[in-house]
Amino acid sequence: MAVSVNGLGSGLDITSIVNSLMAVEALPQQQLKQAQSQQQSLMTVLRGLNTKAAALATLGGKVAAPNALNLLSAASSTTGITARAGTTATAGTFDLTVTQLARTQVDVTAPLGAWPTAGGSPATLTLVDASGASTEVTPASTSIDDVVAAVNSSGGPARALKVAAGTDAKGAPLYRLQLTSTRSGAAGAFSAYEGTAAQVSAGTATDLMSSPGAAVVAPAQDAKALLYAGTAAEQVVTSASSTFADVVPGVSVTATAAGVGTATTITVTGDNAGIAKQANDLITSVNDLLGAIGAATKVTTTSGSSGVSAATGGLLTGDVTVRAIAAAVTDAAYRPMSNGRSPSEIGIVIQRDGTFSFDQDKLTAALAADPTGTRSALAEIAGRVTTAATNASAPASGTITQLIAGRQSMSDDLGTRIASWDQRLADRRTAVLAMYNAMDTALGTLKSQQSWLTSQIAGLPTFSQNTK
Repeated sequence: MAVSVNGLGSGLDITSIVNSLMAVEALPQQQLKQAQSQQQSLMTVLRGLNTKAAALATLGGKVAAPNALNLLSAASSTTGITARAGTTATAGTFDLTVTQLARTQVDVTAPLGAWPTAGGSPATLTLVDASGASTEVTPASTSIDDVVAAVNSSGGPARALKVAAGTDAKGAPLYRLQLTSTRSGAAGAFSAYEGTAAQVSAGTATDLMSSPGAAVVAPAQDAKALLYAGTAAEQVVTSASSTFADVVPGVSVTATAAGVGTATTITVTGDNAGIAKQANDLITSVNDLLGAIGAATKVTTTSGSSGVSAATGGLLTGDVTVRAIAAAVTDAAYRPMSNGRSPSEIGIVIQRDGTFSFDQDKLTAALAADPTGTRSALAEIAGRVTTAATNASAPASGTITQLIAGRQSMSDDLGTRIASWDQRLADRRTAVLAMYNAMDTALGTLKSQQSWLTSQIAGLPTFSQNTK
């Protein structure tokens, strides 16, 4: 780039002159930047719409899923017994008596100062699970800590814990090895032996629980409950945990100690409040999308001081694609169902501004009168809304997605053109500076000549009329 000393020869402010000229030269680039900024603003709005449409599609898909509106609640007549109904449950009642809770087996060994040895090395510990499979554990040393580490890294049916157990006659510390099953219920039962798996099979290994001071603190057992207790149809239900899954299809019951031994009635009823919440969430999401589209396409009219009205459009005013999305979502929400019923019959009403209101009481009444038909109607509306929202927001094929891609392409092209203008303006600035620097040098030379001539003229002799 040419160097300028800013009018050293001419006295002119060359920098300001060049900057003013370049500001004019850069007007086309400024227009390109404004166009790019507008495209970016449009993309910001479109991305917001796409997010709302995608959220609506996700929510609608959940409502429209099979059995999603088959919401039921389960109540228990006994403190300490709770029940939960899934979407595959059926309304009704049944009686259940829990007779015992599930337990996880816990064994503790007799007090040990150190783990015993066999042949000069730490003895092998063998754990046998409920299926008869054996896991051999060989500690690194006779340290109880090493035994705990070996058991816990073996992947066997139990985990170990070192527990202080006082001291021996000489004052040396003693410890118990606590073994806890990794599984709850009868399937988590295990036995622990000092000896190898072969010795266990041969019956020559020592059962650790047979030593004096050892104990099975908690035996492994399943939870048990009785259906139809005291009748000829009495049926035993078992569970590895204290939760009985699918006592009847879709209904699970969880028991605590407070509920053991008490006859309990489980009542399953329709969860109309839960269905109403899903409907309300769906309509709220519909309004969220429609409101955002309305704000982006709204035309605002203002009156000036002269009384002349002026209309100002939104960023997406006139965009027929976005308006078509709003029309599709609106149609999906208020169009009559396949059985000819109107959405207003289940509390979904279109308003004058194009958004929707939801009447929970009306939906609740409809569910009471025709639960199956009402759930089916709501699911149909949700499915239609999901389709409209998905068509707008799908990652590759969605109409909003494609609008964003098109705007991005235009923005990228404008960016390329702006960058080319940067080089063009830099070259032009160099040329203008060179021209003005040359002019400044020429003017400096002329000023020097002017000064010389002025001094020469001043040195000439002065003549008057009396001079001979």
